[in-house]
Amino acid sequence: MKGKVGLVIGLAAGYVLGSRAGRERYEQIKAQAEKVWNLEPVQEQVGKAKEFAKSSAMTLPSTLWDSAVKVTKAASVKGSPTERLDAAVKAAKGSTDDVERAADETAAAARSAADETAAAFQAAADDAIDDSSTVGRGGA
Repeated sequence: MKGKVGLVIGLAAGYVLGSRAGRERYEQIKAQAEKVWNLEPVQEQVGKAKEFAKSSAMTLPSTLWDSAVKVTKAASVKGSPTERLDAAVKAAKGSTDDVERAADETAAAARSAADETAAAFQAAADDAIDDSSTVGRGGA
């Protein structure tokens, strides 16, 4: 699915950049691209991507920060240097699981969002291509 979208984008970009069809064809391609971009399914996915960036993507940095705070607090407790080091190592080991879980959740959410966006974009692009091919052939 992702390969098809990339291929279509690559072909379109190559055609536009290497075309000798002139300004009129360029304007047609540009108008079609803007039409796809402004379609409701594409804009819904853009909104989802923005929300993802605001929420899920921030899970990992906040977990890293919380883990660093735990380790710092553990290292600053009263006791001998060895006891403080042991407490910091123990806190770090406990935080490792939290960071790993947050990284896995963020990666899964990013994969899911990317797949949904690619599918929506592909469907919108297919619709736009179908629309343009029927218009070019004198269809309805």
